[in-house]
Amino acid sequence: MFLSFILIPFCLFTINFADDPNRLPTKCEVCKLLAQELTESFQEHNSPSVIETSYSLDAKQPKKIKYSDSETRLIETLENVCERFLHYNVHAERPGSLRYARGRSQTMDTLWNLRNKGVKVVLDVPDNLWDAPSAEITQLKKYVRYLCEEMLEEQEESIEQWYFDKKTRNEATLEKYICEDRALKNHDASCLREVYTPSDENKQSKGDTEKNDL
Repeated sequence: MFLSFILIPFCLFTINFADDPNRLPTKCEVCKLLAQELTESFQEHNSPSVIETSYSLDAKQPKKIKYSDSETRLIETLENVCERFLHYNVHAERPGSLRYARGRSQTMDTLWNLRNKGVKVVLDVPDNLWDAPSAEITQLKKYVRYLCEEMLEEQEESIEQWYFDKKTRNEATLEKYICEDRALKNHDASCLREVYTPSDENKQSKGDTEKNDL
C-alpha cells in the first residue's frame, strides 16, 4: 500500500488493520458479494412496464410480459454484474467479508479529514493520488471480478431457477438460495453472517486517533 507514516504534532497517528489488504477473497465472500450485487442490480432493473417478446411458433402476435418477470431483465442484470466489482475498494480496517465495499475506506477518509484540518500527513505519493489504488489492490479487484465471473458461470442455472420461480423469489433471498443452500453447502459459510455496523467502525476510529503510541 501507499501508506508509510503520518506526522502529527506531539504524537503519531496509528492505524489498526483488521485484515491483510492483499489477501485473496474466500469462496464465501465472492458468493456473498455476487448475491448482493445481483440483488441490487435487480432492484435497479425493476421497471413496471410491459414489454413484447418475440413471436412463438403458434402465436399470431408477440407475447406481452412484465419487464420485472422477463428474460430481458435477467440478461441485462447478469451481463454486467461482475463489472460492478471494479468499483469496490479494500477496506482493510474491516474484518472478513466486510473488507470489500464501495467508496473510500475509513482509513483514507480519516487521513483526508486530518489533512483538511491542517494536520501534516506524509504519504509516499502526491495528494492527488491518495485515492488511487496501489498496483496490488488493482490486481486484487481484477481477481475478485474474475472469481465473480467463475461463480456466476457455476451458479447461472440456479440463478435462473430462482428468478423464474416467483414463489421462490418471494421466500428466499439470493444469498440463501445461491450461497447458503448451494454454492457453500459443503463449505464454510460463516461470512454470510457478517454484518457491517458503521457504529463499531466509528468507535474503533475514535479509539485509534486517541492513542499516543511511539
